[in-house]
Amino acid sequence: MAMALAFHIVFAAIGMAMPLLMVLAEAAYLRTGDPVFRVLAKKWSKGVSMLFAIGAVSGTVLSFELGLLWPEFMRFAGPIVGMPFSLEGFAFFLEAIFLGIWLYAWDRVRASLHLLAGVGVLVSGLLSAVFVICANGWMNTPTGFVMKGGEVVSIDPIAAMFNPSALPEGIHMVAAAFAAVGFFVAGVHAWYVLRSPTDPFHRRALSIAMIVATLGAFTTPATAHFTAQAVAKNQPVKLAAMEARWETGAWAPFTIGGVPDEVAEETHYKLEIPGLLSVLSFDDPNAVVQGLKDFPKDERPPVWPVHAAFQLMIACGLAMMAVAGLFTARAAWLRALPVDRPLLWGIVACAPLGFIAIEAGWVVTEVGRQPWVVTGFLRTADAVTPQSGLWLHLLGFTGLYVLLGLVVARLMVQLVDSTDPTTHGHGGKP
Repeated sequence: MAMALAFHIVFAAIGMAMPLLMVLAEAAYLRTGDPVFRVLAKKWSKGVSMLFAIGAVSGTVLSFELGLLWPEFMRFAGPIVGMPFSLEGFAFFLEAIFLGIWLYAWDRVRASLHLLAGVGVLVSGLLSAVFVICANGWMNTPTGFVMKGGEVVSIDPIAAMFNPSALPEGIHMVAAAFAAVGFFVAGVHAWYVLRSPTDPFHRRALSIAMIVATLGAFTTPATAHFTAQAVAKNQPVKLAAMEARWETGAWAPFTIGGVPDEVAEETHYKLEIPGLLSVLSFDDPNAVVQGLKDFPKDERPPVWPVHAAFQLMIACGLAMMAVAGLFTARAAWLRALPVDRPLLWGIVACAPLGFIAIEAGWVVTEVGRQPWVVTGFLRTADAVTPQSGLWLHLLGFTGLYVLLGLVVARLMVQLVDSTDPTTHGHGGKP
């Protein structure tokens, strides 16, 4: 399940953010009349359609795995969080409809309506992901039901869907998706600008992608702060694992680096910023932050992977912020697209960091909740299937995903490498 989620989340992020790029490209074409923007919008929409299809396949596999691998979870959670899953399916179909209009109605509807269809792809793609995140948030902070005699009664599906973790997780994932997709697309086009600095197609693509990347890079830390405060309030043991913090106390330091030792219950080789964790968690340097020793050992998550993933996520985010800030400052100074080679190489280097940060963030979210699949109510060990022979399942789907990944990479390279005479200033109606 972890392998399948790690693969699918890439396409989920692309489905959330990539439509914004193609909408901005078409809006720029309608505003300026520059045919290069129209070509760019069409090429990006082809990429969106290919990645949408692969994401649909991997998402379908996940839906089957929920039933096959987690029968007790579905029995317990299905009646409670069925609403966000059903709404996700509705949003998915809307996204498919709007994408079809976008792809096949360029010259069949008014330009404003065509642009509106692109906005529909964007909004429905965001909603599709957010509804699933609501279900995940419920697993972290379950609400909307009452347990009586070991059975679930008095279900409130609205309260379950809008649980305390839904909004923080949702907005953080949206911002992270914009940063990841924006930087990845910018990195691809920056690579081509390095090879051909005057190419108008890749220069325009780079400018739009960096707008989205910068938006994501600077909003992600703010949403991360909101999310971290929700974790501090609702899941203090997860926060303690993220920080590899063992002792409870006020003026809690923020940990940089460090190697957790779960036997000795201490963290080696760490740097600390005094009071910062208390400030970030509760807006008060004197606030008390709980440590792992406050919780029974059988209710603590594995500390090392959670702490390492959290540190990796922060490092990737800071690197993207630095490059986005430098790009914005240079653009404001030059009042033009900066194409300094060191800066372009920095954008290329940042291309994978957003997706690395997303993968690390979901390790923090999922592993940090252990040993629970539904916090406080259902342990992971009690929810998983008892059947054997799952290694064959794992190897088979891993092979399938590797093959799909290679095919997608090849198709994307061909799409970007293909040329159009309008992208090189030769005119003509695209």
